[in-house]
Amino acid sequence: MGCSLPLPLYGSIMDFLTLLLGVIVGFGLGAWERYRLKSRLRPLLTSLPDTAEVAQSLSLTSLVRREITYLSEKCQAYQEELELWQYLMEQSPLGYLRIDADNHLRWCNPQAQQLLKIDRWQPDQLRLVLELVRSYELDQLIEKTRQSQQNWVEEWFFYPAPESTENSQPILALSSRLLRGYSYALPQQQVVVMLEDLQPLAELTRSRDRAFSDLTHELRTPLTAISLVAETLEKRLQNPERQWVEQMLGETNRLQYLVENWLNLTAIQENPQQFLQYQPLELRELIFDRWQSLQPLVQRKPVRWQYEGPDEVKLEADPDRLRQVFLNLLDNSLKHSPPDGLIEVKVQYLETKAVWEIQIIDQGEGFSAADLPYVFDRLYRGEVSRTRQGLVRERQGSGLGLAIAKEIVEAHGGTLTAHNSPLTGGACLTIHLPSRPITA
Repeated sequence: MGCSLPLPLYGSIMDFLTLLLGVIVGFGLGAWERYRLKSRLRPLLTSLPDTAEVAQSLSLTSLVRREITYLSEKCQAYQEELELWQYLMEQSPLGYLRIDADNHLRWCNPQAQQLLKIDRWQPDQLRLVLELVRSYELDQLIEKTRQSQQNWVEEWFFYPAPESTENSQPILALSSRLLRGYSYALPQQQVVVMLEDLQPLAELTRSRDRAFSDLTHELRTPLTAISLVAETLEKRLQNPERQWVEQMLGETNRLQYLVENWLNLTAIQENPQQFLQYQPLELRELIFDRWQSLQPLVQRKPVRWQYEGPDEVKLEADPDRLRQVFLNLLDNSLKHSPPDGLIEVKVQYLETKAVWEIQIIDQGEGFSAADLPYVFDRLYRGEVSRTRQGLVRERQGSGLGLAIAKEIVEAHGGTLTAHNSPLTGGACLTIHLPSRPITA
């Protein structure tokens, strides 16, 4: 006879064996997963200098604790470094702005807040730059840097918004400040702008120019007296004494011309709009007229010229001042052109910018890299303008022609820039006049 277990006991044994099998399988899978976790984690826990040597002797828990301690110390060091840089930025004489891809102001230092009159920004708030600073030039600098992913340097006059009373009525219009902005492209379309306050330098330059203008104004009377005396003596003396008086009279006239140019330049800067008398004019005819006035000089040094542009260029501007601009620019190109050289005048209307572009290009030696940033400064004459191939030029300018031309163009709301032509190697002077053509 075979023996058999009671059915309830048999079921209990089977349940126990199933449970035991499940526990064994669970422990096995757990041990396997633990082994896989250790094999994956151990290579990752080798950032410490001495971990590679002791990794085999330490448990995984000890390695994790060591790694957490090391990373905590490293994070603390980074935090201290960040606080140090933030402290330096707060003490920096340069303004600092960091703008994200959505044009939110992420952070700025006290100097930037002072220069841009930012008083409604908090570090824990996200505000658009346009809400805090009303500056078209700053917005353009940020956008240009973001789109090009290049670094830029720009200068502009910043005009803060007027202060307001409790009734939101403006009570004071703050004066402008000359700023220089250095922009840098960062990852994720972020932009950093460093601001330099050039207002003290601008005020110093203005004070110097004003003092020089006062002195120049005082020179008009004695120069006029000397000129009258020289003209009287010229009629009464004979050679060789008369030649000396003629030479003195020529130098006196040159000084009078220099004085008048300086006073005109000062008047343009102080009252640009009052200095101009707008009326319709034909620009092509005006340019041709200025070139014809230079024919006595062209006969001494034959130079060809070529006009390229529309047959009619009608706009509104001050004709007398533009005649002075083109006379100065064409005369400058003539002085720097070699014999039988070509002076090109190119005129076109730029629809995208709504400006007339006029380029005057010569075939001379061009601007040197050292002189190019200063060619529009008052009384500046670089080495290239004084000598050519070691020889002194026959005619030397006063150093005011380009400065006067630039001030007149800017008084019209335009720009005058200088660079060297990549085709001829000579100087290229470019005028942008923001005036739409007058339609008949």
